[in-house]
Amino acid sequence: MASGKYDFALAIGGEAGQGVATPGDVLARIYVRRGLNLNTYNAYQSIIRGGHIFLTVRISDQEIHTHGDKLDILLCLNQDTMNRHLGLMGTGSKVIYNGDSISPGDAAEGVELCPLPVSELTNNNRNRLLQNTLAVGAIMALQGLDFQVLEDSLTLRFERRGQAVVDENVGVARAGYDYAKANFQSFADAPPVGAKPLAVWSGNEALAMGAAAAGVKFYAAYPMSPASGVLHWMAQNARNLGIMVRQVEDEIGVANMVIGAAHTGARSMCATSGGGFALMTEAVGAASMMEIPVVYINVMRAGPSTGVPTKTEQGDLWQMLGASQGDFERFIVAPTHALDAYNTMPELFNLTDKFQCPGMVISDLLISEGRFSFDPDAVDMHPVIDRGELITKASKSNGYKRYANTESGISPRALPGTEGHLYVAATDEHDEDSTLISDEFTNPHIRRMMVEKRARKFSHALEHIQPPKLEGPEDAEATLIGWGSTYGVMREAVRQLSEQGVKVNHLPIKWIVPFHGDAVMEILSRSKKTIIVENNFSGQFARYLRSETGFAADGHIRKYDGEPFVPHHIVDGVVEQLAGKSELYVPYQEVIT
Repeated sequence: MASGKYDFALAIGGEAGQGVATPGDVLARIYVRRGLNLNTYNAYQSIIRGGHIFLTVRISDQEIHTHGDKLDILLCLNQDTMNRHLGLMGTGSKVIYNGDSISPGDAAEGVELCPLPVSELTNNNRNRLLQNTLAVGAIMALQGLDFQVLEDSLTLRFERRGQAVVDENVGVARAGYDYAKANFQSFADAPPVGAKPLAVWSGNEALAMGAAAAGVKFYAAYPMSPASGVLHWMAQNARNLGIMVRQVEDEIGVANMVIGAAHTGARSMCATSGGGFALMTEAVGAASMMEIPVVYINVMRAGPSTGVPTKTEQGDLWQMLGASQGDFERFIVAPTHALDAYNTMPELFNLTDKFQCPGMVISDLLISEGRFSFDPDAVDMHPVIDRGELITKASKSNGYKRYANTESGISPRALPGTEGHLYVAATDEHDEDSTLISDEFTNPHIRRMMVEKRARKFSHALEHIQPPKLEGPEDAEATLIGWGSTYGVMREAVRQLSEQGVKVNHLPIKWIVPFHGDAVMEILSRSKKTIIVENNFSGQFARYLRSETGFAADGHIRKYDGEPFVPHHIVDGVVEQLAGKSELYVPYQEVIT
């Protein structure tokens, strides 16, 4: 418990193939249906069998934004998990494990060891996954929850596999529940009941659902973690939503295919990670030259190259900024959390249609593969859709100029095949009427005109996106600056620092291009001390901020080991820098996965 509020976290550790996800999923659904806020993070390896997986599930009756700093329950599915993580457990915590096969080692004072006689409780069943169900039953008992809640959840999960499977799992869970009740000390506080049931989704599901709500009708992808979840959701729901989904031979084909679909008038999108996006960048520039609205998602992982494919990082910012060659107009946005990711997709599609240019979304493994609770009533399933200057009806034309040099820079866009609106769409520079100027002749005056026309589109783009807002007390001792997924950990760190009597506020940045430089500078000019927080080695956003505004932060907190920040990393870094001990703080990762 923290500050008189319910705040509880458990972790499940094992190897790939031991079914770590199943108990996590069962518990997550129980908690959100109880109306509790939920945040999960899964640290896993890029293998099908073996390795080490460590899933953290945190719940609270208050809004939460990270998987937190501490653990109340550790469920060890193998000896490796016990060896790695027992030392992390503090006073009042409990460790559940198979007493038949796992040796606990030395636990800290106040840690309760809870061995389960798995063979006895499962009647020597050879299905080793049943230990997971047994352990979930024990967790329910230790939390003081009624068994019926678990029985209902297990029934819902396994009913498709037949009543025999349901009965087996319910029976084993009951055995674990009763054994824990009889042999271990339950926690003093049971999870409360929230105002109403909540829903849960991953960031990838939120991106996909937001795109579907925005009217996407074509999705293409080449599978690449951690972006594959977008493809999975699209494929599963394509038939019901009328979305054409294609798995393509490579990322180059993907990037160009979505441009082709967008050219016909269909809202189109693809998603990949940094390595895949490296192959897509030429297409991004092509979309800009042809002024075709299309959306690309980059779910960042630890690079370069293959890097650490199942770990998180914010290392692709400059890759996105430098995508393709030449000067061109595009939107780049970094959602701050899953619900924000959902809401961002319709907004971005409307902007790309209005300004007739590509849009790029920067997510990362932390957001995209994490799971988050949300209030279903806060989700707008029917957002406003604005297709911009789109011509869909035939008309007599006296020389249609697809790329007309308008005052706004935005030219009327006719769908291909619309009577009276014939034009050429090519990646070469062109005149107003789409005549190419790169082969038979060149004209520097036309080239200048078209560059300036496209650039003019963005002269008022900032008016259409919200500037960043400072969160926290105005009279703060320090201002944290972050972008994308650092929003949640900064927010919780600010709260923890406040409880310690340290006033800190934070400025989360979402829109990267175009950038609200004046608004950012107006805020930072009032700050006593500024500290930039980001998940990379080189301070990519710090460099971008300086290039756009000339502003150099006073300090930096950076992490680049593949794991995300947790609140105390930020707290420790702020305290150290306020004390004048350093200008760069790199936290130590205690949890080794």
